[in-house]
Amino acid sequence: MTLRQAQDGGVPTIRLVPLSTGGSGIPFLLGPSLGTRVARVWDPVLPLLGDHPLYGWDLPGHGVSPATTSGFSIEELADGILAAADDAGLARFAAAGVSLGGVGSLAVALRAPSRVARVTMVCSLPKIGTAEAWAQRASDVRASGTPSLVQGSASRWFAPGFIAASPTVSSPLLTDLMDVDDESYALCVEALAATDLRPAVSTLAMPFTIIAGAEDEAIIPLPAAEDAVASARSGTLHVIPNAAHLATVEKPAEVAAILLSEAS
Repeated sequence: MTLRQAQDGGVPTIRLVPLSTGGSGIPFLLGPSLGTRVARVWDPVLPLLGDHPLYGWDLPGHGVSPATTSGFSIEELADGILAAADDAGLARFAAAGVSLGGVGSLAVALRAPSRVARVTMVCSLPKIGTAEAWAQRASDVRASGTPSLVQGSASRWFAPGFIAASPTVSSPLLTDLMDVDDESYALCVEALAATDLRPAVSTLAMPFTIIAGAEDEAIIPLPAAEDAVASARSGTLHVIPNAAHLATVEKPAEVAAILLSEAS
């Protein structure tokens, strides 16, 4: 199994979603997890973010962003996000994202440090997973489509008992996954597989935060997160109990409190 070349395309078209444009605080620019729409995965947090304009961006082939058939790098994804921010008139903002959205947010901060006040990776790391595992994921989705990922995603995204306790929250997220464009999802996976931003974290001038779910298999055990924040000039790690990979959905109050405390 081999990865396709991740940089054979160009800057993907990324579209912003105005989530709540009122408020006088610094805007938040929010990114989604792979397989989700930003408006859905951040929805439980939005009412808790107070006096801040809120914007989100969707990955290629997810939500409002158009599908793509061309490979792209995480740096090119960041350029697409920044172009969308330009179109929305966002000169400076706090960047936060879940999973792949966190990697994209970090890439934005590295690409345009003067525009990013702080960067927060939620259930995310500067390098996530292995190239072999991502190659298998890309192959699987090309062969069987995103609906084939629902069962595995349900077990990764949510801590035990959450789906049964909160079906009206979890079910729409899993339905959204089935609607994601298959090839765009695979290309997102390949961009992620080719990415290792660990060496660049030490160059960040702004505060850098990782929020980890204590039951997130992508982050736990914690040494990679601990190493990442230790390498930053101003790094902080928060671990949220009883949360897995979508902490914004499972523990929105805790995520919002961290974001607000760091935006004050």
